Amino acid sequence: MSIGVAIIGGGIFAREEHLPAVQASKDLTLKAIWSRSLESAQNLGADADVDIYCEDSGSGKSFNDLLKRVDIQAVIIELPIPNQPEYIRRALSAGKHVLSEKPIAENLKDAQELTRWYHEDHDSKRVTWSVAENFRYLNSFEYAREQVHRAGRLLGFRVKVYSMVKPGGKYFETAWRKNPTHQGGFLLDGGVHHTAGLRLLLGSENIVTRLSAYTNQNQEHLPPVDTVDATMKTHTGATGTFSLSMGTTFTGSEWSIACEGGSVSISRSTVTTVFDGKEEKVEIEDERSGVPPEVRKWGEALSAGKRNEKQIPEEALADLELLENMLKSGEANGQPMDCRLQI
Repeated sequence: MSIGVAIIGGGIFAREEHLPAVQASKDLTLKAIWSRSLESAQNLGADADVDIYCEDSGSGKSFNDLLKRVDIQAVIIELPIPNQPEYIRRALSAGKHVLSEKPIAENLKDAQELTRWYHEDHDSKRVTWSVAENFRYLNSFEYAREQVHRAGRLLGFRVKVYSMVKPGGKYFETAWRKNPTHQGGFLLDGGVHHTAGLRLLLGSENIVTRLSAYTNQNQEHLPPVDTVDATMKTHTGATGTFSLSMGTTFTGSEWSIACEGGSVSISRSTVTTVFDGKEEKVEIEDERSGVPPEVRKWGEALSAGKRNEKQIPEEALADLELLENMLKSGEANGQPMDCRLQI
């Protein structure tokens, strides 16, 4: 049986990623779209024959009206970071399954309170809350994870992700991103992808337990900070570095894991392994940004009456904890921070 779904939010990611992903899923049927403005809702729904809801569209078209519909069993919430928790609560309270965009919340305090409320007040087997993270569905990262696992004991790691977010770009010109009220600005919005990627590669056998970081604002238009450089230590004693900047003239990304049996690295969709002195490069085809399989797997789990373990809130909490600890350590001039929520 197909699951009736509504998309909540009419932003760039909903238009470019969520809408086509839902339309391509055999287990999901798009029933409605809600946005804060009629214009954005209509823009998102231009290529979809669905009902439009928004706050400025008159009686019977509010978010609460949408939640009353029995033919809508689930919602995908893609709203500005500070707004997400309120709509997650309202949807879950109405008995709707939720897939909410990352980060889980704008800070750990709110995220932990929301997670605690969900588990205490809801039967998670009947009403599921999932948090989206498309890096967990990139074929290149999944393949690299397999190679890391076979390479044995972890010796060290490094992550380097560099870019320049310029004024005029489609994401920068989004009002809530351009003038952030949430910690870290673009580092929070994009950075949880990269902490999720690191966690996926390291696996649960190499959880990060302590880190120290320095932060900086290189570009005036990217407040409050746009660069972080961190040193991390796992519970096994292995150490590594994590460098992320949205405001540098450095370019490119690299994820490298050194293990007793060899090394594994990712650059774009190329996975390079070095085992027994032999280097091998493999081009891995990712399915777009990872959102199509992310949404597809969510739909499959809902249809089967299960939850997707990759999408549980605790995974998103662990992603956020690493990023928030880096930001807080940076504010404290590199003070070491303990990581207690890693799984």
